[in-house]
Amino acid sequence: MANLLQNESQTEDFENLSSKEFDVRLGKLKTLSETEIPYKNRFVRTHRIAQARELPMDTSVKVAGRLTAKRVMGKLIFGSIYDAEGQVQIMLSKADNEAAYNRLKRLTDVGDFVGISGVMYTTQKGEITVKASDAELLSKSLRPLPEKYHGLSDTDTRYRQRYLDIISSEESRNTFITRGKIIHAVRSFMLDSGFTEVETPILQNVACGANARPFVTRHNALDTELYMRIAPELFLKEVVAAGFDRVFELGKNFRNEGMDASHLQEFSMIEWYAAYWDYRDNIDYVTRLIQHVTQTVKGSLKFKYEDTEIDFGTFAELNYVETINGVLGLDILKADAAAMQNAVTAKLGVSADEAAKLTSVTAAADFAFKKAVRPKLIQPTIVTTYPAFMVPLARRNDDDPRIIDMFQLVVNTWELVKAYSELVNPVTQRDAFEEQARFKQAGDDEAMDIDEDFVLCMEHGMPPMSGLGLGLDRFISLLTNQPTLRDVVLFPTMKKL
Repeated sequence: MANLLQNESQTEDFENLSSKEFDVRLGKLKTLSETEIPYKNRFVRTHRIAQARELPMDTSVKVAGRLTAKRVMGKLIFGSIYDAEGQVQIMLSKADNEAAYNRLKRLTDVGDFVGISGVMYTTQKGEITVKASDAELLSKSLRPLPEKYHGLSDTDTRYRQRYLDIISSEESRNTFITRGKIIHAVRSFMLDSGFTEVETPILQNVACGANARPFVTRHNALDTELYMRIAPELFLKEVVAAGFDRVFELGKNFRNEGMDASHLQEFSMIEWYAAYWDYRDNIDYVTRLIQHVTQTVKGSLKFKYEDTEIDFGTFAELNYVETINGVLGLDILKADAAAMQNAVTAKLGVSADEAAKLTSVTAAADFAFKKAVRPKLIQPTIVTTYPAFMVPLARRNDDDPRIIDMFQLVVNTWELVKAYSELVNPVTQRDAFEEQARFKQAGDDEAMDIDEDFVLCMEHGMPPMSGLGLGLDRFISLLTNQPTLRDVVLFPTMKKL
């Protein structure tokens, strides 16, 4: 089925049709209820539809799915049933089972779930078909599906009623099948590399682990304010401190920020930590993981994303400090917030009032990168050599403590990966947290809080390690050629109607 609702009048027509159809179907439900149970509790299925299509002809099958087409042709009924893995034609003759024929003809509609018993055969036109000996109504649908060639092109409806989108659009269906394959490939690669999968809290006492505005909630039983996690970082490091050398978590993070094609407030990430690695080890590892998953899913390291060919066979490298120094015309390792604001105004054409909202050196540097540099990074680019003030949880460079051993992987202008050699010195860590507290007091609402429990763990000792976070929704969007993260999330958050 293709896509639907091209304009408001078509939307209204479909809604009016749906209302009338509802009444007709409700009448059929009442008729059915007089002689049988219209909502069965189970059906003994022998094969999924895709499996049935691969069977030798004349094989007996019992298949089930949603009725997506029905055509009465004299004493024959042709139709199609569907599940997420495939679709198959069905044919029922009145001569073979008159009761089933009458039920299918008069009381079933497109959208109903049916169970079909019969044998596999091929029609004269070469179409694989289930020649039915019986047809059983399993669940009555009261509302019609989008009509053929009138699927769901209305974006809001697609996201709110994703089940209709998946039924109507093969592209959407394949996107979510591929999403599952990508996540499976990522998890398998991690486990095969000796990592242990763990789970850490989503509700946390301290908003820490990344520079982001948190969602705030309340725990009534404990009578305390909690935060939805912005990252699992601190807990995962504590697990490494406990002796698990390599750990990862695949799950949800929450950041109360703006919405666009590459940002969701609830999003999926994989984050991992490896004892005795540095960030260069992680560059090597994540490169191999991305190439493995891409090759597994796409069959090549090169693939089209919209009008651009992305090549995961090569990764460029870019120095952050040198690049931003060139953009702003100053040394960001020496500048204060006022100097950075002036540079943003002079070099990037930003008004003084807008620049004044960048209340810290961190915020100004990040703004400059996102405005002047990141939009040009289309092919995979590893950005290294960040200022220490950017990430308080990262290890300072041995030769120059003003910078950190960190990298980001940017693809299609999106930050796909962020990783660094971890800071494990508790004295330096406390100083960095206190600097973040000063940023927050100055008005940076994305600065981190001090996590005393984490510092306490660090004071007990942590091994050298490197950690990495990879945005799964963005990775999946690239590999499935979807322009927005909402198209790769089954049920994206929507404003309440």
